[in-house]
Amino acid sequence: MTDTIIIGAGAAGCFAAITAARFGKSVLMFEKNEHVGRKLRITGKGRCNVTNNCTVQELMNNIPVNPRFLYSAFSGFDSQDTMNFFEELGVPLKTERGNRVFPVSDNAEDIVNALSRELKRLGVRIIRKKVQKIICEDGVCKGVRAGGEDYYSQSVLIACGGKSYPNTGSTGDGYTLAQELGHTVTPLKPSLVPMVSPDRYCAEMMGLSLRNVTLKLYDGEKLVYTELGEMLFTHFGVTGPLVLSASSHIRDMAPNRYKLLIDLKPGLTPEQLDARIQRDFAENINRDFVNAVRKLLPAKLIPVAVRLSGIAPEQKVNGITKEQRRAFGALIKAFPVRISGFRPIDEAIITSGGICVKEINPKTMESKLVPGLFFAGEVIDVDAYTGGFNLQIAFSTAYSAALYM
Repeated sequence: MTDTIIIGAGAAGCFAAITAARFGKSVLMFEKNEHVGRKLRITGKGRCNVTNNCTVQELMNNIPVNPRFLYSAFSGFDSQDTMNFFEELGVPLKTERGNRVFPVSDNAEDIVNALSRELKRLGVRIIRKKVQKIICEDGVCKGVRAGGEDYYSQSVLIACGGKSYPNTGSTGDGYTLAQELGHTVTPLKPSLVPMVSPDRYCAEMMGLSLRNVTLKLYDGEKLVYTELGEMLFTHFGVTGPLVLSASSHIRDMAPNRYKLLIDLKPGLTPEQLDARIQRDFAENINRDFVNAVRKLLPAKLIPVAVRLSGIAPEQKVNGITKEQRRAFGALIKAFPVRISGFRPIDEAIITSGGICVKEINPKTMESKLVPGLFFAGEVIDVDAYTGGFNLQIAFSTAYSAALYM
């Protein structure tokens, strides 16, 4: 008999185990992977964006799905607490653009190793088995069955992630375990995921990275997201930080419903851009149009932009009309990319959907249906934008659960 059983040794599971153990509880963790924190090792391109250095209200503003559910959790353990936690474990942190927080070393392994050392110091036992079911007696959670054996405890925490990056162990096990006990799992879909475009020119520009551009996402004629940052063209469409964040604003993907417009020169007003184009044209007055915009746009983008402009590539600059020039400027300020779908959920950073928040106590993360059963992290129906917010959800909900377990 142990005090607490935790299913999953990812960000939420490790954090909850450490917190519970620090309160003197005996903790048993079940992890089917050979090592803890496997998904943590690849977050932030291997740098691990542990949190966002911002206020509780700013945290809430970056949660598009069920933010109010997280208010108590964020109030009890916020981003400053997360930063203090890791620095006290010997991992110096730094804050970068967008208030993103990383280890000074830029190495996610430092975060995982710090968690592993603390788990070991506190005597948390890790069993390398897959949990097959939650044991309940008289409607109360009493433990788990794993590898054909029963393990009993006073409380059980499901913290085994969603369905994104299944090669890290996130294969949706938590949803199945919860559903078997009567919990509702809201529809699962990828979030923070690359997007597919039917526009063939995306593949033509494969590998082209755009920096300091403004991306706008439209649902029909309604603007639903806009942000300055980076993105990348691929063989299937688009990806990169801006695209991943935009994807979390798409509630119901349907053909021809959503489109992206890219402002390639957000630092210039339309008038300033037109003046810039006129200067470039004046320097290349007798050259072909396609050769007159080399200073204005990246090389891979030029053939596509020229084609979309409707101006013949070999048109001499001195023959381009004012209307054509201004239309070309408008194209640069609103370069279109149609969206037809998401990449598969196993390419998503996080899963949108999960255990229905109406069935979870927001202050304790305990199930309202099964006493003694708790939830933390991505398995819950909450998700956030990129920038460290999703890991903060994991840490905050894990802290709340551990506190009450």
